[in-house]
Amino acid sequence: MKHDVTLILGDGVGPELAEAAKMCVEGAGVQINWDEQEAGVDVMARLGTPIPDSVIESCRRTKVALKAPVTTPVGTGFRSVNVHLRQALDLYACVRPCKIYDGVRTYFAKTPVDLVIVRENTESLYFGCEFEQGKPETAEMITTIKRLNGKSIRPDSGLTIKAISITGTTRIVKYALDYARKHGRKKVTSVHKANILKFTDGLFLEVGREVAKGYPDIEFEDRIVDNMCMQLVQKPELYDVLVLPNLYGDIISDLCAGLVGGLGVAPGANVGEAGAVFEATHGSAPKYKGLYKMNPTALILSGVLMLEHLGETAAAARLEKAVARVIKEGKDVTYDMKPHRDDPTAVGTLEMAKAIIRAMEAGD
Repeated sequence: MKHDVTLILGDGVGPELAEAAKMCVEGAGVQINWDEQEAGVDVMARLGTPIPDSVIESCRRTKVALKAPVTTPVGTGFRSVNVHLRQALDLYACVRPCKIYDGVRTYFAKTPVDLVIVRENTESLYFGCEFEQGKPETAEMITTIKRLNGKSIRPDSGLTIKAISITGTTRIVKYALDYARKHGRKKVTSVHKANILKFTDGLFLEVGREVAKGYPDIEFEDRIVDNMCMQLVQKPELYDVLVLPNLYGDIISDLCAGLVGGLGVAPGANVGEAGAVFEATHGSAPKYKGLYKMNPTALILSGVLMLEHLGETAAAARLEKAVARVIKEGKDVTYDMKPHRDDPTAVGTLEMAKAIIRAMEAGD
């Protein structure tokens, strides 16, 4: 069967990582009809938008996309392409598996870390309802808040609204529990700050507990987010699937990536009812653009998740096994995966991809 897939090339090192991932997905023996699309700062310079309508239209048509990293400027510039894609396509579940592959440098190499972060993608602080400091509408909001609940906010403040709904929480917790059941996992931990944020995080926890009653085969527990960070560093092996509101999920997924060796080995998926976008969790590293030295593992592993989503489970397993073998051997890997970052035996992005393809061809 041939699958239609949108390939979003990204910017910075994105196109070269996309090339490597495309090679490996095809090397797994799956036939893909790629629809290549551009997004990011280069497109912004030409077209005035970082994400042309054609990108969204392609994703809606194919219902599956593999996306290379795209730059998001800090503090200024355009809103995140990632956030726009998630909202435009209603990709409400961000799924980020974090597990240790033998050969990856990490302080937790002897700990059986195998976590899955399930992050709500459309609500909380990231849904984009902000009021800029000094604007008339911001002053009006400050006055309204004072009138409605008596809280005084400094007049020189900027505001961001945090919204958590029963609807959004129900579907993300259900997704996490369904994921656990489908993948043979035994426990889901809800992460929150309900002790302080009683009407938002409190609602997230309350709704989660109610949804979990329909899954008696899956253990459901909860942790306060700051305590969860400590727990993950001290004893990550105690946890399995974590379900979190947007901001906490963003932060803790990076923490968990750190446990297993960094963002270079951390894949991701954004899933909704009508489609999915698969992406590495790291950024576009524009200063390395064109050098073909960046680690392609995260995007290749995102390709593994994509193959699983497409029902190509044998190919997905074959590709992941090959990635694990190359990493364990430690020969044909990029500089960041060597014991010393200036190791002259480090290979480039495409050379590592070719080594993974050779490992698939060699089989067991």
